[in-house]
Amino acid sequence: MSNPLVSIGLVTWNSAVHLPSCLGALARQEYNNFELIIVDNASTDNSLELAAQYHPNAQVIRNAANTGFCHAHNQAIQASKGAYYLPLNPDVEMDAGFISNLVKALENLQGYGSAAAKLLLKSREENLYRFDSTGLFLDRRRRQYLRGHGEFDQGQYDNPGEVFGVDGAAPLYRREMLEDIKIDGQYFDESFFAHKEDVDLAWRARLLGWRCWYQPLAVAYHQRSFRPGKREKVAASTRADAVKNRYLLLIKNETAAGWRRDWLQILWYDLKILGYICLFEQSSLKAFYLLWHDWSRARAAHHEITRRTRVQPADILAWFK
Repeated sequence: MSNPLVSIGLVTWNSAVHLPSCLGALARQEYNNFELIIVDNASTDNSLELAAQYHPNAQVIRNAANTGFCHAHNQAIQASKGAYYLPLNPDVEMDAGFISNLVKALENLQGYGSAAAKLLLKSREENLYRFDSTGLFLDRRRRQYLRGHGEFDQGQYDNPGEVFGVDGAAPLYRREMLEDIKIDGQYFDESFFAHKEDVDLAWRARLLGWRCWYQPLAVAYHQRSFRPGKREKVAASTRADAVKNRYLLLIKNETAAGWRRDWLQILWYDLKILGYICLFEQSSLKAFYLLWHDWSRARAAHHEITRRTRVQPADILAWFK
């Protein structure tokens, strides 16, 4: 196997509680041809001091305010030199063979721009781990799912294969793909700030002809804070962003063929979202103001993605089940 440089981007925002296990696992990787770029979003704890202890040679970018996941990772990608880019969440702990297995998979596959690992939730129950994610997929309502989330790991996802996309906690992206799919110089769309930006990137990559591979030999453990079905435990601003980002996804990436086939399922689901917000989560009505603010940019991105789309409508619709 060749030994290409992997650039690892780590965005910190008061992440000190997670960094010892995350950075300790990074130091134990079998694959050692990597550079670490840390982007700190104005932490008030000792995140940067801890990072310096574990990886004193890391490149550090300091932001004066919390600019969000997307902007910070765009900064890291622009500063990176690797053939691959791995955005690593601070609450992820990688097994020793994590990077090497993902790199090996993509080095042996043409046309694949990203690789998904087997992510497990950190806590164990009955001596078994539950899955966090083995990839991303969407249904006909365009609701996104983490494949396998919450299931006990009993070998049901031990076979490698193609998936729609990769969850953003610890994906591996081919730089060639990132450069190909960026719009207005942005790899991650900064309108998303944080949440669903990984779905947006995966959908856009699919439309532009890039595929995603799942490699179960790459294993990591994730202490997920935003979990499906746990909205009440999430800050109101984050919930509003999540609603706004659903519609950014649709505005930017939905195809005419997809809308013709699935408009009823999409519309019915969105009516239920609106009803829930009006009855139980009025704070998320702010999402529609935020969406209006981003509308023109999202429409411009849609036209650009449509112009550059390289796959047939049936190739995308086959994934929405």
